[in-house]
Amino acid sequence: MVDKKHCMSSYMALRYIEKDDRDFYPGMRHSVMQPIPDEQRIYVHTSDDIDREIGMQIEQFQDKKKGILLSGGMDSAIVASYLKGAHAYTFRFLGGAYQRKELERAEYYARRYGLELHFVDIEWDMMLLHLEPVMKAKAAPVHSIEPQILQAALQAKEDGIEMMFVGESSDLVFGGMDRLLAKDWTFEEFMDRYIFTKPEDVLAEPESMQYVFERYRIHGDKIDFLSFMDEIYAIESPSSYMNAFEVAKMPYYDPYARLKMADEIDLNRIRHGEPKYLIRGLMAKKYPEIPIPDKVPMPRPVDAYFQTWEGPLRHEFRKDIDMKKFTGDQKWQMFCLEKFLEMNER
Repeated sequence: MVDKKHCMSSYMALRYIEKDDRDFYPGMRHSVMQPIPDEQRIYVHTSDDIDREIGMQIEQFQDKKKGILLSGGMDSAIVASYLKGAHAYTFRFLGGAYQRKELERAEYYARRYGLELHFVDIEWDMMLLHLEPVMKAKAAPVHSIEPQILQAALQAKEDGIEMMFVGESSDLVFGGMDRLLAKDWTFEEFMDRYIFTKPEDVLAEPESMQYVFERYRIHGDKIDFLSFMDEIYAIESPSSYMNAFEVAKMPYYDPYARLKMADEIDLNRIRHGEPKYLIRGLMAKKYPEIPIPDKVPMPRPVDAYFQTWEGPLRHEFRKDIDMKKFTGDQKWQMFCLEKFLEMNER
């Protein structure tokens, strides 16, 4: 059914349309990826288990011409170690001036394992070029990484790549979301911390998304945040990759998405400076000669993109939005939602 108010609020709060039966406009059907069921995943206890299982997964693609989205972080660096001779695609912004250390680490990983490195240069005009195709495919506004993933996939396709590899799911599977795992949250604290942009702050007719969080309320004012992450974040994040690669008609594979920790996650270790401790152990094995890098999100200079943007103008948005209060990622959401609405009302 058409429920534009719900869809706008859900996108702002959760970055996806939470109710499967709601869509922005007649004739639309939004696309949301469902995580791999636990019964189809491989349980791992140790870093060595992860090493063995990733290697076995990648072995099935030995006859394919392979590529990888390679960043400066641990997750793709580890996957790269199984792909000697493959092609690596690394995002570069603002002529290389943005996140230079990240680029240097990606260059090092590529040299270390003999990958042919290609830079995917991202400019604002390219973002706009690829925005409409990914929004049309999803039937919804999108995450800011989707246009740039599409660009990388198209570039790899031109190079004849038959299978792309990513390391996207590692954070979720192995406890990399350390800020969200940093404490035992109260219900209100976690909801306030998790919501990406509060609908009431930007929309003229907002709808509360509290009902999504209520499913995980426990012991009165507490929340089962681990289950929330496993079930809600696991939908929002991977769908960006799925959508962009599908638009490019490029097959991709995330070996971490097929794994699951066999033992209960050790929150104490995470809260004392060891996020993704099993992955850190494997990184030290693959790259013993260098320090383990700090976690960095997929690079995207959204603060620079929207530094002078004055905000949305359509009637669906509040007229009194103070743009100085919002991050670049939040501004992207407003911008993208407005562009989506305009695209469908031409």
